[in-house]
Amino acid sequence: MLIRQAEFIKSSPSYKDCPPSTFPEYAFIGRSNVGKSSLINLLTNNRKLAKISSTPGKTQLLNHFLINDSWYLTDLPGFGFAKVPVHIKKKWERMIRDYLENRENLVCTFMLIDIRHEPLNNDMLFLDWLGVKQLPFYILFTKSDKLGKNKLLSNLAAYEKAFSEKWDPLPPYLVTSSHTRAGREEVLGLIEQWNASYRPLNLES
Repeated sequence: MLIRQAEFIKSSPSYKDCPPSTFPEYAFIGRSNVGKSSLINLLTNNRKLAKISSTPGKTQLLNHFLINDSWYLTDLPGFGFAKVPVHIKKKWERMIRDYLENRENLVCTFMLIDIRHEPLNNDMLFLDWLGVKQLPFYILFTKSDKLGKNKLLSNLAAYEKAFSEKWDPLPPYLVTSSHTRAGREEVLGLIEQWNASYRPLNLES
């Protein structure tokens, strides 16, 4: 897929305030500091599209970007390290879950996981929740360039083992790197494939 255009549309505090559900939509979520903004900028070929910060928790709303005038990319707040009050974290969690459950044109949620770390409980719980709700998702392992080949394979094996305890078949995943551009074409290829089969909501069956 050739990215010809990528522009910020709006930030929304609720799924009810999101842009009209005209186009297929893809959400990106992960723990704070997982490299989400860098990956979004890589996918869109725009280093300034999503704001990159060394301070976790900067994304606090549902941020919509329109890509190629034909699909939405949604940047969701991260979770985990953000140093904010508990009531704010709960507000973000409710906002995210309401969005994922109710956004009609959401085709897939890309769950980002830092491959440098062992399986973390809140990542696994969130994936379990997506499964219980039967919401389509795809795992994107980030920062693969930070590991040698053997350590990368070892960590992937650890995740597959953890997934196998609850999932059969295993959840689909891709290995990415914003530095080496690994996985970019594969992610865009998935989106292109899903866009081709997407049926607009206003069409009758």
